[in-house]
Amino acid sequence: MQDFIFGTLSDDSTRIMHQRALWRGITHYQSRSPLAPAPGQLVEVYLTVGPEQACDHAWVYWSTDGLDPIGASGKVQHGYVTAMEAVNTVWNVVEWGYQRRFRATIPGQPAGTVVRYFMSATAPGKSEQLADNGKYYAWYVFDAPSPDWFSSAVVYQIFVDRFYHGDGGKWQNPKSPRGFYGGTIRGITEKLDYLSDLGVNVLWLSPIFPSPSHHGYDATDLFSIEPRLGTKEDLRILLDSAHQGGMRVLLDFVPNHWSNLHPSFQEAIANPRSPYMDWYTFRKWPDDYATFFGVKTLPQINLRYSPARQHVLDAAVYWLEFGVDGYRVDYALGPTADFWADFRRVTLNTRPDCWTFGEVVEPSDSQCKFHGLLNGCLDFMLLEAIRQTFTFHQWDTDRFLSFLDRHEAYFPADFSRPSFLDNHDMNRYLWAASGDKVSLKLAAMCQFSLAGQPVIYYGTEVGLSQGRDVRQDGRGLLEEARLPMLWQEGQDLDLLAFYRKLIALRLSEPALQRGVRRSLTEPLGVIAYERKYADQSLATVLNLLPEPHRLYLEGGWKTIAISTDPNCKIELSNGDVQVELPPKSGMILK
Repeated sequence: MQDFIFGTLSDDSTRIMHQRALWRGITHYQSRSPLAPAPGQLVEVYLTVGPEQACDHAWVYWSTDGLDPIGASGKVQHGYVTAMEAVNTVWNVVEWGYQRRFRATIPGQPAGTVVRYFMSATAPGKSEQLADNGKYYAWYVFDAPSPDWFSSAVVYQIFVDRFYHGDGGKWQNPKSPRGFYGGTIRGITEKLDYLSDLGVNVLWLSPIFPSPSHHGYDATDLFSIEPRLGTKEDLRILLDSAHQGGMRVLLDFVPNHWSNLHPSFQEAIANPRSPYMDWYTFRKWPDDYATFFGVKTLPQINLRYSPARQHVLDAAVYWLEFGVDGYRVDYALGPTADFWADFRRVTLNTRPDCWTFGEVVEPSDSQCKFHGLLNGCLDFMLLEAIRQTFTFHQWDTDRFLSFLDRHEAYFPADFSRPSFLDNHDMNRYLWAASGDKVSLKLAAMCQFSLAGQPVIYYGTEVGLSQGRDVRQDGRGLLEEARLPMLWQEGQDLDLLAFYRKLIALRLSEPALQRGVRRSLTEPLGVIAYERKYADQSLATVLNLLPEPHRLYLEGGWKTIAISTDPNCKIELSNGDVQVELPPKSGMILK
């Protein structure tokens, strides 16, 4: 994409390398069915062995008591071992060889059980080889349905340092956008009336824990609050006030890494006999250790080590008990795969109605692996599709609608996919669209009329953009998309009014929250689809062409619920509806 690297699979060469590594190795890659088993339900697990691996036996080692299974060569010292059967052989033309697939069945378990496991395979006369380099996997058995409240969520993402200073103060004037502007938790509370008038009902706060940075994704303590942003009492007031106004509050939670200034890391690099040594993965003490994408100031937490894992889980429990309603989980691909079953266990046991969704900047197959471990994942694939269609015009409408049909069919029905047009790690939508607010309105209308819970990045609704691109001279400067919120005379009031009406429509129409989508007949350059729930239907029609367009729609559409252009019209004609769309305009019909 022109302005966004799609995770680690950003180009064809890395995608091919990734896939070939899976084909060649001994790979499980969380391939099991079902991913979210009900109590007592059998689970089939699969293992694939590449052409270069002469393995003819395979095993799955598993436990149900929370501890790691231990075993080797088909024998177990703790837990259980199940021999896998070879179920088929597949010719892989790219690897020019045969892949073998093995399968085993794990007995059903009662609710509340964490099933933890790893896999291995052997060749005659050779040592046992662990699948996926010895990675542990897990699932959590539960029978609680997804809470209904987040099906109607409209989320507002707040970068706390950049939203509002509060107490009648003024923005600070840092030397660069990397500095501190002075936004506070109390400032958010003071602007709850604005957020209520906007209509959003869920607030997602950027990390509020102590941190040396403006963004907070490098915490030094997961159990307290950054003094620049406020106090626990400030958070308590915000939570109480938001809840009284019918809003929920989510925290940004980072379980994969934290700051190198974290006291446990400082002790670990100062003393090789420190009890915190195993909280990290040192390749060569004290300077060579696992990090977040090679950033030395962001050491990765060794979540396979029980005390470190428990510390992070305790933090997740602490803030749920404090009163927050869930988490957006940063870099969910980073923690060990079996961590998420424990995360699911403690969060559901603490707040059965909490909402947790992950940042998984990878394609849909990687996101689906979190089914049963999180409520869902941010919809990065839809983000790409919307930007390619509405912002950069690289996809035609046929490709976009075909994508929607397949994308919606791919995910489980209970897997939430919050949608968004921009966020803190990419160019803002208006910057990417060269300031085209008509494009923004069309993209937002599409976003709000699709299934995923819509997320608004603070300021997008009032025309906030940026002064420079997030990429300059080969460097990523993400803080360019994190400028202070526009207030008073700086706001685009027309855009704000449009967002208010769009949010109100979303919240008032069950068909937009839960409806099944069906594409309607449309010419190239026009997007038309219906969302239907029970006896309610709404139709979204978007003209991306630079000239006006007229089309007929079957059905009893009677009124325009919202439009991007006052010249949009509908007329009844022999039971059908004639729709007139000015250039680059859209409407939602009831």
